[in-house]
Amino acid sequence: MNKSDLIDAMAEDAGITKAAAKKALESFLGNVEGSLKKGNRVSLVGFGSWSVSKRAAREGRNPQTGKTIKIAAKNVVKFKAGSDLQSSVN
Repeated sequence: MNKSDLIDAMAEDAGITKAAAKKALESFLGNVEGSLKKGNRVSLVGFGSWSVSKRAAREGRNPQTGKTIKIAAKNVVKFKAGSDLQSSVN
């Protein structure tokens, strides 16, 4: 399922227009992104939670040349599925 499929499904399930569903989805994604940028955790009970984790700088290897390269430190987003979501998939 891609973004447009999700918008179509949301509009049909909620009985709203596709434009309203698109606006709602973009608002949700924007708020999750904004919260994560601030370093906060976003939790939806039963569905899952998103959090930001710091990945330390490290050394790696260029697979073509075999040379050692430096990989910069960065923040990564992690998602942990909630128990309801996990049990519905299994």
